Amino acid sequence: MSVSEFNIIEQFFVRKEGDRRDVVLGIGDDCALLNVPSDQCLAVSMDTLNEGIHFLSGTAPADIAHKAIAVNLSDLAAMGAEPAWVSLSLSMPTAELGWLQSFSDTFHELLHHYGLQVIGGDTTRGPLAITLQVHGFVPEGVALKRSGAKAGDLVCVTGTLGDAALGLLIAEHRLAAQGEVRDHLLTRYYRPEPRVAAGIALRVGASAAIDVSDGLVADLGHICKASEVGAVINADDIPLSEAATSVTTHERALDCALTGGDDYELCFTVSEDNYRKVQSALESVGVACYAVGRISGKSGVRILKDGEPLELNKSGFDHFAS
Repeated sequence: MSVSEFNIIEQFFVRKEGDRRDVVLGIGDDCALLNVPSDQCLAVSMDTLNEGIHFLSGTAPADIAHKAIAVNLSDLAAMGAEPAWVSLSLSMPTAELGWLQSFSDTFHELLHHYGLQVIGGDTTRGPLAITLQVHGFVPEGVALKRSGAKAGDLVCVTGTLGDAALGLLIAEHRLAAQGEVRDHLLTRYYRPEPRVAAGIALRVGASAAIDVSDGLVADLGHICKASEVGAVINADDIPLSEAATSVTTHERALDCALTGGDDYELCFTVSEDNYRKVQSALESVGVACYAVGRISGKSGVRILKDGEPLELNKSGFDHFAS
């Protein structure tokens, strides 16, 4: 059955439930009209997911929808911002109604869960790709940036690392796993949990933050560059899940944790004076906090294992690296 672009928008992406009061005009006109509270900064981020790069061909549409929202909200979380609005650009080779129904159902479930409203976008024919632009609010003067780390600060993460990279290996049939372990690692890859509440909690004392999308070493390197500092990571303190260490060697699990990416945990820095306060704030929203290293005055990110330097073959994911 033939379906038009505007039929797709009306049938799958225009829903009235959960309309936000700060949306004056949403989907259906040339632009959305929005009200930004006077005492808040508007935080804006955008990410694209391409088939074959960010998700495997044949990935379930519900998983694609979940990951598309999660990776974008992770950017807001890294700034300590509260989600508000989202724009969706969807490119697909054909308009398969079953695919669209599954995608849109999960999409709207997550909109409701995080208090988001879709305010516009675009639908086109082309290779399967999803681009979201998310908007959120953060009070003036408290946004978490990459540039606030100071020598002596602790380097921390909000959860176990490496699970998503191992989940990808399982999805690609490059690693064998069974039962609950397999389910856990695949879920961490296909359906990451954006640390929105944790990001807001970090406002109480974190000095810098970033989400772990390309690997801990690479993303911590962005904090170091922006803050003009360095970092020393103790490999023995990197949090690894039981699932990760049960499905492969400790060395491989550690490598995935340091360079694998797709975990969407938060990496942040905090002074020793503020550490307990931040730890308590994270505990109040049910998120673990692990200190894994310290900011130094020497540039670059160094990894120590058993007190000796650990050399890595790569620092993390890069779309255009050879």
